[in-house]
Amino acid sequence: MLRKLDNAKMGRSNLGWLNSVFHFSFAEYHNPDNIKFGKLRVINDDLVEPNTGFGPHPHRDMEIISYVVKGELTHADSMGNKRTLTRGHAQYMSAGTGIVHSEQNFGKETLRFLQIWIFPDKLRHTPNYGDYEFAWEERKNKWLLLASNKESSAPIKINQDINMYVIELDKDREIDFPVKENRQAYLVQIEGASIINQLDLSMRDGLEVVEEDLKIKAKETSHLLIVEMAKSE
Repeated sequence: MLRKLDNAKMGRSNLGWLNSVFHFSFAEYHNPDNIKFGKLRVINDDLVEPNTGFGPHPHRDMEIISYVVKGELTHADSMGNKRTLTRGHAQYMSAGTGIVHSEQNFGKETLRFLQIWIFPDKLRHTPNYGDYEFAWEERKNKWLLLASNKESSAPIKINQDINMYVIELDKDREIDFPVKENRQAYLVQIEGASIINQLDLSMRDGLEVVEEDLKIKAKETSHLLIVEMAKSE
């Protein structure tokens, strides 16, 4: 089963300093037919103007991954962590019993990043933070595993049964992605355009996949992210 989510029909918010596209219901955007997808609760595609950002604010009981598409993302939190990440890098935060953090753009260009929230396997985990500076070449025409569960070999380990991959696929290149029985996946066309199982996807489009293998062909250089997980009950 495949369901394409056209970015033109997604929720949007423009606060001047922040311009967002919501893949799922978030903030003032509410769509009862699109609250979540399995354990995936939020994917926000955020554009943050220079010298602005999200000031200190709390989170709890959520696994949060931020993936930088362009610009500089500076994270600071109540555990004393402070880091600046750039294109292709990712940060992870297990909010657990509670954490306060900020996400700022102190760079000279607009920051674009994906904000991804995943339900944890249980409540009240001990809060945790981590990040990883992935070399861009690691995702050139091959799947790069960013994050997975605590038993995996992934650089980023989270408290849930998911596998998060990215790829940059050159124009006219093809690649497969298996979605096995009792599994499902959500794909984001971050940049570029592609044909996936005869569906055309453009920048910021999403694709829900349930128990169906994917055949992906890049119409132009394509930057893609996939969150693969157990099928919803």
